[in-house]
Amino acid sequence: MGPVTEPPQTAEPLPVPDGPAPAADAPTAQTPADVRRRAVLAGTTVSVLLILAIVFGSRLLRDFDSALLPYAVATVFLAFGVAYRYTVWVSAPGARRLFRQGWRSFFSAANFRRAPTAVPRMIATYLGLQKFLGARSHARWAAHQLLFWGCVLAALITFPLTWGWFTFTSGTGDGPGYEMRIWGFKILGFDSLGVAGWLMFHGLDLAAVLVIAGAAYFLWRRMKDRGAITGQRFAYDMIPLIALIVISVTGLLLTFSSVFLHGGGYAFLAVLHMASVVFTLVYIPFGKFFHIVQRPAAVGMQLFKYTSRREDGEELKACRRCHEPIDTAPYVENLRDTMKDLRLDFDAWAEYCPRCKRVLRGNAYLDHVKKGFK
Repeated sequence: MGPVTEPPQTAEPLPVPDGPAPAADAPTAQTPADVRRRAVLAGTTVSVLLILAIVFGSRLLRDFDSALLPYAVATVFLAFGVAYRYTVWVSAPGARRLFRQGWRSFFSAANFRRAPTAVPRMIATYLGLQKFLGARSHARWAAHQLLFWGCVLAALITFPLTWGWFTFTSGTGDGPGYEMRIWGFKILGFDSLGVAGWLMFHGLDLAAVLVIAGAAYFLWRRMKDRGAITGQRFAYDMIPLIALIVISVTGLLLTFSSVFLHGGGYAFLAVLHMASVVFTLVYIPFGKFFHIVQRPAAVGMQLFKYTSRREDGEELKACRRCHEPIDTAPYVENLRDTMKDLRLDFDAWAEYCPRCKRVLRGNAYLDHVKKGFK
């Protein structure tokens, strides 16, 4: 076997920036005060719309449970925080371009004609199955799936109940026949003593078990894995996992108290559970959980890359140094335009593969830094 050789090293100089983008292409300058005002307006609008949806969805509060008022108030704060933070995020040049390209690809009739199944497939793979995590670790993928679907199940049950959209009523007052109604309309009837009834009334318990399994794995990993320990921050990485476990455990204890303790300690556990849920809902827009809101934007970008490949005949742009394929030409050009929006004067580097970027940076270091010590 012959020696392993590196690709031919050319004496190619470092790429020279193409200069600033034309004034017509430059994004409109936004001051931080402008961004904050727009974010406050967006948050207020979304909060008011949610309040109106709660009022009318609960039939003018007829189906609203006053005992769940703290949860409902927390969701209004959640709506304000998400809209505020999302508006600030989209105001950044890179995120704004990502946002526009994603929605443009999503609503493109030409893309739908070329690839009618692309949108549901992207949603299933990137949002649902999250296959990109499987390439890192099968264990992390499985734990993330448990955590993700547990939170989705809990949200689908908790939010509509909190807002008074879902109601469970019994014609006899004490069961066992129950009716599930949405906005006052009967959807189905079920026997509370049957399998369907058990699943209906213990859906949150099932969600709690899934969340505990997934969050416990990540919590264990962050306490044992050196790579995770090195870069983790307690408030950003640990508190979200602890909050999810506290919510799940206190929720299970409520069921345990009502079934096995005849309601013993139920009042204290209810307050503790409510406090943990309210804290977590208010924390979501300003902590690590915000990536849940950001993730759909990645679907739009993946759709943009996929449809641009089909439009270009699946021809990928080649690296300017080693001529290996990088990505689609529209995606590379979009990255260069984003770098120009950010006033980064090395946008030409987007046309190089990661390995060649490292080689060029190493050569630049040897030529301009290391030689000063010789």
